[in-house]
Amino acid sequence: MKKLQTGNIPCPGIPLILAMTLIAMCFVNAFVTFAKSVDAPVLLHDTYVVITRYEVQEKAKEQIGDVLSSYVHLALADGNNIMAEVYQEEEQPFVLWVLERWKSKGTYQAFFQSTRTKEVTSISGGTLFTPVKTYYLKDLAPLSKDEWRRAPANEDKPVVIMLFVDSKPGTEGTFAKTYDTAMPQFRSEPGVITYGLAQSLDDKTQFVTYEKFRSEDAFRYHLGFPPIQPVLDYLNTSIKKQPFQTGLHRLVPLSAN
Repeated sequence: MKKLQTGNIPCPGIPLILAMTLIAMCFVNAFVTFAKSVDAPVLLHDTYVVITRYEVQEKAKEQIGDVLSSYVHLALADGNNIMAEVYQEEEQPFVLWVLERWKSKGTYQAFFQSTRTKEVTSISGGTLFTPVKTYYLKDLAPLSKDEWRRAPANEDKPVVIMLFVDSKPGTEGTFAKTYDTAMPQFRSEPGVITYGLAQSLDDKTQFVTYEKFRSEDAFRYHLGFPPIQPVLDYLNTSIKKQPFQTGLHRLVPLSAN
């Protein structure tokens, strides 16, 4: 067989490789540009939850309520905010709560430390009964910004429930798994507007649920909804203290968001 001599034969493979490399580079650049322009849901697992409690004097409630409402409106206008709402407790109207969800811890800190935010939140310590209490949590069941900001219908009379759950050490994984199974069914209830679960970053045994229903009837229906039974079973056996006595908070909007 005649030996193949390649020394003088042009190699068409090199230009082809260069062309393919250029195409690949263009594709990568286009993909990166596209990814940066999209509010990518893959980042939802980083959702940072902040819950702050204020207990105020009666004479200062209106002033502080205005300050907190202004803070919430600033947060909602920030592109990195997912949810921000301000409430008072139904049975303790001088206890106020601000609930926030952000794309990440860093975006929350950047917003909170901004000059304008500091101006809005400069509340005199003398106007509070007790020091402000802030909880930092990770969202275990993230939703998009549009889903968190879903508004009730005009005919709705929303009921908002926030429940603090203190699990017995070693059982927190069971609680998270139980909720992970039930959450899609809870959110599919016709009377549910939004429903969430977050876990404390400081104490892994502490969880907070956030539940917004269209009406009192919708809330009552939820309590009898069959998928909730495993959650109730857990709450009756594997927590430090009964949450419905000390950890249940019925919230009323302080102002329209």
